[in-house]
Amino acid sequence: MSRRDVLRWTGLGVLWAIRLGVLVVLPFFLLIRSSLYLHILQGWSVWLSLALGAALMTTLLTGYAAWITQRFTGSRRLSRLALGSLTAVVICYSSFALLYLSQTNAKSEEIRSFYSSVHPILRVAVGTLILVDGDLVLTDTKRSRGDYVGMGLPPRQRSLHFPQPDGYVHAVDLRTARRGEWRNGLVRAYFAVMGFPTLRHVGTHDHLHVSLQSETAAARWASTSRQRP
Repeated sequence: MSRRDVLRWTGLGVLWAIRLGVLVVLPFFLLIRSSLYLHILQGWSVWLSLALGAALMTTLLTGYAAWITQRFTGSRRLSRLALGSLTAVVICYSSFALLYLSQTNAKSEEIRSFYSSVHPILRVAVGTLILVDGDLVLTDTKRSRGDYVGMGLPPRQRSLHFPQPDGYVHAVDLRTARRGEWRNGLVRAYFAVMGFPTLRHVGTHDHLHVSLQSETAAARWASTSRQRP
């Protein structure tokens, strides 16, 4: 095989890998990004936003299944059992990402116990990332003003680690030490694509701060939320 053929087949392999990657990522992108858009920018309730995001994910997976079925049988029609199974898979996945955090993915049992206080859409985003990055570790979630004093830092009035007007914490911290800058860069890129602001903090220890939205935008959102009937 000539060098030109090697380069050609390598290029085709890379192209197919990229296509496959996009097909795999797209359902999760629809679930998370659409939920975030509806909740933050359109003002929908968090659970209604997640429900529509899950419906969009199910619709896309149904399209995938119909395409595969047509390739093998010549018909795009799916059985009710297949449609029901896809819906069940999306519901189970979303529930798992919302409710479960492994001990290996939390710095301490206290942080793990506070996981349910994190905003649901942010939890789904973190849970999705853990699927491909099993070494991801949450180092902080919910805080109190006393926590800042204990760290030798002045209490922050608008910290998104405090419970917000909707009752949820809007930020988490992720471990960056001993993970390699390329991995940390990919994590930041993931959250950026999904619509979450990130900041690299080195105040008490090196970590990545991920929030539902920036503190300035969060303040505006909270003010608007209070004015809604």
